[in-house]
Amino acid sequence: MSAAELDLVLLLTTGVLLASLAAVRLLAGAGLPTLLIFLCVGLAIGEAGLGLEFEDAGLTQVLGSVALAVILAEGGFTTDLRVVRPVGWLAGVLATVGVFVSVAVTSGLAYLLLDVDVRTAVLLGAVVSSTDAAAVFAVLRKMPVTGRLRAVVEAESGFNDPPVIILVTVVTSSAWNEAGVVGVGGQILYQLVVGALLGALVAGAGQWLLVRSALPAAGLYPLATVALTFLAFAVAGVAGASPFLAIYVAGLVLGNASLPHRGSTSGFVESLAWLAQIGLFVLLGLLASPSRLPDALPAALVVGAALTFLARPLSVIVCATPFRVPWREQAFISWAGLRGAVPIVLATIPMAVGLQGAERVFDVVFVLVVVFTLVQGPTLPWVARRLGVAEPAVPRDVAIESAPLDELHATLVQFSVGPGSRLAGVEVLELRLPAGSVVSLLLRDGEVFVPGPTTALRVGDHALVATSRQQRRVVEERLRAVSRAGRLAGWYDASLATRAQESAGR
Repeated sequence: MSAAELDLVLLLTTGVLLASLAAVRLLAGAGLPTLLIFLCVGLAIGEAGLGLEFEDAGLTQVLGSVALAVILAEGGFTTDLRVVRPVGWLAGVLATVGVFVSVAVTSGLAYLLLDVDVRTAVLLGAVVSSTDAAAVFAVLRKMPVTGRLRAVVEAESGFNDPPVIILVTVVTSSAWNEAGVVGVGGQILYQLVVGALLGALVAGAGQWLLVRSALPAAGLYPLATVALTFLAFAVAGVAGASPFLAIYVAGLVLGNASLPHRGSTSGFVESLAWLAQIGLFVLLGLLASPSRLPDALPAALVVGAALTFLARPLSVIVCATPFRVPWREQAFISWAGLRGAVPIVLATIPMAVGLQGAERVFDVVFVLVVVFTLVQGPTLPWVARRLGVAEPAVPRDVAIESAPLDELHATLVQFSVGPGSRLAGVEVLELRLPAGSVVSLLLRDGEVFVPGPTTALRVGDHALVATSRQQRRVVEERLRAVSRAGRLAGWYDASLATRAQESAGR
């Protein structure tokens, strides 16, 4: 590639990125889902717009898989394990049993109502039965919905990709005529169990190393954290397990661990996820052929209606009723099963292997995602209010970040006092930090000073606590307790320090 060609590629790439960001800024306030904005950008620069032709389904599948991995890693990293743990079994059942119910119902109706063979009907049912992590994370995290429901739908979207990917792979390969139900079920079970275990093991080992390392630059910690999630992805892939589940679990473990420079890592991972979403949806819009899409509309409406109004509600009823989930919550979970990039990326698999009728499947799925995202996404807040599952917005937990000082065997813990935090008004002495820990600096209104014992914290303050490595976890727990309950939070518990020291020594 010549220098001129490289300049042209960079010009086009940065132009598309900036145009996508500008479109989000201008149109997001109107309630238009961001994934549709990025798809429209891809269509605008494609063959029907600026005339850029792109038909490489194989490359789209590879790049799409990498982008989905980044999105899943960020989704896991930003998910509170304390909220997910109580609903883990329900989410797991929805991601497995619910997927099979949805595939069976959607495939059966597609076969009966459309002029397609059994293989194409099963392919359509499988491709659209996976909820999309990017769409779910983007929409639900802006809504004041109960933590239980958000956790269920988000965890399901992170867990249900592997079963669908296996089904689509089987249907599009020669195994379609050879694999039995037991064989496919065994593959799915192996990929889920081993993928989750490998993701947790790699992330656990990586976290152990990160908290005991003093890298020469703060910017290396976010890179190391993301690298660990992709190490889990690669290890699971080599082991024949689910790399997507592995990277989601790795992100979940790392996101809920005490990491150095956590704030910087969170911002870095979020930026990567946005870049992955933009690139993925623009690429999928570029691959689509607008001239073929109108012909796919009738079939897309049939499949989408079967999925949204029959298959998805039935799968939620079958899976959630044994867990005694109220019908209002079941209704919301059903309507919140958003589709997005995952079904479109999966639809590129039959195109990449040259399966007969693959283009029609891709077109139907593309139109289905666009139409039903427009229907479901903007109406979710209204549905949540009507069902009584919305809740008032609550202040976020205190943001804490730590940085190791390896030579001193010490740690600097940084925290900020956000709106609604009960740290506001608490004096430094009333924090009751463990012995050997001290609030060393305070940044307030652009000025840095050393606080005294009676200095009261204010909203907007940024504070720096110096403590020993063994006491770091105790300090963080104490700050979170005061942030939630104020100065009357439980007194410092010596047993907590003992547990933290034992944990730090392991």
